Amino acid sequence: MNSRKIKTWAWVHKWSSLVCTVFMLLLCLTGLPLIFHHEIGHLLGTEVEAPKMPADTPRVSLDRVLEVARAQHPDRVVQFASQPEDDDGLWFVTLTPTPAPTDDFKSVAVDARTGVILAQPKFDEGFMYVMFKLHVDLFAGLPGKLFLGFMGFLLLVAIVSGVVLYSPFMRKLDFGTVRREKRPRLKWLDLHNLLGIVTLVWLFVVGATGMINTWADLVIKYWQYDQLTTLLAPYKNEPVVAVSERGSVQRSYEAAMQHAPGNRLSFIAFPGTSFSSPHHTTFFLQGKEPFTSKLLQPVLVDAKTAQVTAAPKLPWYLTALLVSQPLHFGDYGGMPMQILWALLDIATIIVLGSGLYLWLKRGNTVPAAASRAAAERPRREEGGAPQADPAPALKA
Repeated sequence: MNSRKIKTWAWVHKWSSLVCTVFMLLLCLTGLPLIFHHEIGHLLGTEVEAPKMPADTPRVSLDRVLEVARAQHPDRVVQFASQPEDDDGLWFVTLTPTPAPTDDFKSVAVDARTGVILAQPKFDEGFMYVMFKLHVDLFAGLPGKLFLGFMGFLLLVAIVSGVVLYSPFMRKLDFGTVRREKRPRLKWLDLHNLLGIVTLVWLFVVGATGMINTWADLVIKYWQYDQLTTLLAPYKNEPVVAVSERGSVQRSYEAAMQHAPGNRLSFIAFPGTSFSSPHHTTFFLQGKEPFTSKLLQPVLVDAKTAQVTAAPKLPWYLTALLVSQPLHFGDYGGMPMQILWALLDIATIIVLGSGLYLWLKRGNTVPAAASRAAAERPRREEGGAPQADPAPALKA
């Protein structure tokens, strides 16, 4: 590339990096504990676990589970119910003032074998909740998510421009060279370039999936408008089915599982909630293989008759969202992948921190260059050869 193109790419890299660096540092720092959120929950004692019982212990009816949960908060409605991926002996029931999306929720953990309440965990407080909210939306809801999505886009621009600049800036050095004997700024520049190119693919994947995740609310709204509208045409203008008019949730659950055998339940969305319709109880099922376990198959069951109405395939954009979420946090490969994600996250923190350091120390390069030029001038006048700058391109 000629010098003009290099300057243009350098300008793009500098400003895209500067604008997003502080927020990316925040996301990396808050994302680090979230990689191990289950393990930290066990350590802090905030994870609810069902007591050990034989695998063939009979389960109580799902209707009984919901009845027990509602008795704890009779002024609320059941919004969702779910089971942990690794423990089918436990139900988590989420209750809210109305079916509409809200942060005002109560959670009740019910033993699936005995119907006994095990705990009422508070997911809206504590260290991990603060880390999660800062990482997801900066405590600002949808505007915060979209803002972080834009910061993610700037990160992708910074990565691409950094790759373009890597070759012309490092062409005179062997790969992996860190000139420790030179000025601290030059050493940090080499380290910044090395870790940046090593973490390139991972950082791009995590940045891209993080950006996709910030669109989740909008994607779900579009899915409801795009596909559910047609499916729900027969129920148009009908109100949300009242709890007293609903059929057995247990029978609805059994009907959904029979409609899609070989799957397991991920969660249940009740009528009127953001993941269902006013007239259906929607069961989101997932496969049992490593990849299919991250994909969801919705099964819409009529809330009154407990009959399966539809089981639409998720469109590509929802599939992309579902695949990106576990990939973003390294949930595919168990503990080895979590450790790898954590190491790469730490390396990224160093990349971002070193980039910020290089920007803050940029003012020292001009006086240093002027001092060297002044020192070399007498030698030129005496016929001496000036010393070669070890990395003239890097000073830009």
